[in-house]
This record gives sequence, structure tokens and C-alpha cells, in this order.
Amino acid sequence: GISVAKNTYKRHETSLKLFQEFLSYEYHINDIFIYEVDIEMLEKYKHYLMTVRHNNNNTTVKYIRNLGKVLNLAVERQLIPNSPVELLHLKIDEVDKEYLTAEELDRLAKKQFAIERLEQVRDVFLFCCYSGLAYVDVHSLTESDIVKDGDRYWIRKARHKTNTMCHIPLIAPALEILNKYKMYRAATGFMLPVLSNQKMNAYLKEIADIAGIIKNLTTRAARHTFATTVTLANNVSIENVSKMLGHKTI
Repeated sequence: GISVAKNTYKRHETSLKLFQEFLSYEYHINDIFIYEVDIEMLEKYKHYLMTVRHNNNNTTVKYIRNLGKVLNLAVERQLIPNSPVELLHLKIDEVDKEYLTAEELDRLAKKQFAIERLEQVRDVFLFCCYSGLAYVDVHSLTESDIVKDGDRYWIRKARHKTNTMCHIPLIAPALEILNKYKMYRAATGFMLPVLSNQKMNAYLKEIADIAGIIKNLTTRAARHTFATTVTLANNVSIENVSKMLGHKTI
């Protein structure tokens, strides 16, 4: 919560838990001296994550790299001469980024939902499509993050992940969604009724089925939709898109 994001800390806790589970499964122990971690053990750990835990390649690589950070720290402190993770061939597989086309975005916006929670999740997802905000940033969005400059409203907010300031013009559909939830804003201080990321993603799968969208909708897909369909496809320069997304580089 100061120099390390809470979610980063949680990921390291999960990585520790998984490595302890592996030690118990493979060696019937729950702790080990750091100098005993070698390439053979890491190969077995990789195999364990992909077969016993059924993780895909990219998730497996991320967990091993988290362990690698601890081993690198041990190298810096001269507890071990080098990190065996460097001997592993770890490679992230390229994954197609899901995003909605203009037609799919319009279909989703016009879809009527009989269940209020689905309508709210759809609205939050659409707002992220129209603004490019990541889940953690829309979750914490308050009225102080909205500023008016002339006739236009903007989101001016530092990204939670990088602390880079975003300057995002609020287009008409995004403003309509904010106005729809003004009673919620008055009651809570937050702009939108955002559920947990896990629940959002679960409901988005249901929403995609109802709207006839054959794609894996996630909160992350909204950000890609903003970058691809809402901005770049409408001739917004990649420099401006980069700034609106809060990226440090193009």
C-alpha cells in the first residue's frame, strides 16, 4: 500500500502458498533452505503447476518469475551465487487480446436486461469501453476525478498500477452512464456500482451469452475495446491513446 501495490503483495503470497504446496506434494516438506533450490527442483515445480494445478503456460511462468524475484534478492544479499531461474527457458505465449467491434459494442449498449445486477455490470463494462479505465481505477472513481474544462468533462486520475496521470475526455455515452447512477454517487461517494473483479468477470460471461457475443468478455477486454474500437478506429492518434490509457510509452 506504499511502495508495493496490495495486489502485487497478494500475488506474492499466492506464489509462496503454491511453492509450499509443491514442496509438500513432491518432497513431503513445507520449507527448504534457499541454496537447495536448483534447476531440477524448478523443472519439477513447473511440471507441477502445469499438470497438478492445471495452470496454463503464462500463469506458470508468472508464478515462477515471482519465485525468481526472491532468488534474485538472495543473490543480491550474497546468500546464493546465482539464481537457477535464469537457467529455465521461460517464455510468455502471445495471446490475442479480446475486444468488441463497433457493432458488438452497440448491440451490448442497446440490450435490455431483466436482472438489475446484470444491467449494472454491463453499464460499468461499457463505461470502461468508453473511457479506457482499468478495473481498479473505475472501482475507485469519485466525483473529484471528474473535471470540467469549457464545455467538456474529463477524467483526470492517476492510474493505480503505474501512478501515471490519465487525461480522458468523457464522450456522450460515458456521461449518460454516470448520470444514470447519480443517486448511487450521492449515497456512496463513488461514481459507479462496481462489484469485485471476480464477480464482474463471472457476470460478463453471462452477459455475453445473453447479448449473443461469442467472446470471452472480461474487465480487461473493455480497455482493449477503448484502445481499438473507440479511439484508434476513429483516427485518434496512437500518441493520444497512449496518454489516455496512462501508458508511460507508446
